[in-house]
Formats: sequence, structure tokens, C-alpha cells
Amino acid sequence: ADLTFDFSSQGASNDQAITLSFMSESGGWRTTQYPIASKTNFQTQDGYPPGVLMNVTVSPDGTISGHYSNGQILSLYQITLARFNNPSGLVREGGNLFSETLESGVPYTGAPGEGGLGQINANSLEMANVDLATEFVKMIIAQRGFQANARVITTSDEVLQELMNLKR
Repeated sequence: ADLTFDFSSQGASNDQAITLSFMSESGGWRTTQYPIASKTNFQTQDGYPPGVLMNVTVSPDGTISGHYSNGQILSLYQITLARFNNPSGLVREGGNLFSETLESGVPYTGAPGEGGLGQINANSLEMANVDLATEFVKMIIAQRGFQANARVITTSDEVLQELMNLKR
């Protein structure tokens, strides 16, 4: 069972025939259709030359925009935030990843700033929540305490050594 398409021409080109065979390798008649959704790709011209992604910005509402070399600025993604009734019930997966559990409850998700969710401050640097000078002072105090304890151990070792020498 073959299907033939004949293309006859009038002019300098030759006639052409294309034959499609629907026979399987075992010799049986067979066609196959895969159970997936088909997809059609369309190409449109918008008047802009091709562009390369040059920069990415994040707006306070969580929209991630791409800035292209052809002057286009396109919205790429939307950041979604989640809030849990019991954040202590989340399970730590490692790093900064957490998983929902029955104890944490069902998350409320939405765009930043909506429904009591947090805000996004793009192009901001979060400052440390500790006083650097105070932490250095605490570190020096801990180091001095370690040195003092090491001297106590050394002195007690010397005293025990002297006692051993007196016994001999």
C-alpha cells in the first residue's frame, strides 16, 4: 500500500514522483499515531530585529522582566510567595529548601504584597542583623578565655610534673 504524489512540470525542470510506503518492516499495512498532543509552531514578525537577553530586573510586584539588545523589555516570569499557618511545621530539605507537611498547613500563595504576603525590594542589599563591633569583642573575649584555660592546663601539668619529681 503505497501513496504516490506526482509533480509534473512544464518547463526546464523534470517531472518528479514521491512515493510513500505504509508497509511495516514485517510486510503488514500499518500506520501509527502517537498519543500526544500535536503542536503547531507559528512565526510572526513584530518589526523588531532579533535580540539577545542583556539584563534582568525584578519589580516590587515580583515581575521579572528581560531587557533585550533590540530595545524590547518583556515580562518573563512572576514570583509567587507562600505563607504557612505554622512555619515551624515545615520540614528542612537542605540548604534553604523546605517542604510542606500536615503540621505546617496548606500554604497561601499569591503575588508579593497581596494578602499579607511579604514585599520584594529589588536592587536592595539586606544589611546584617548583628553589630559587627560587638561580635568582634565577643570573639576576642572567647579567644582570651581559651588562652587562659590553656595556661591553666599547662600550669597544672607543670605542678603534677614537679610532684612526680619530688617523689623520686
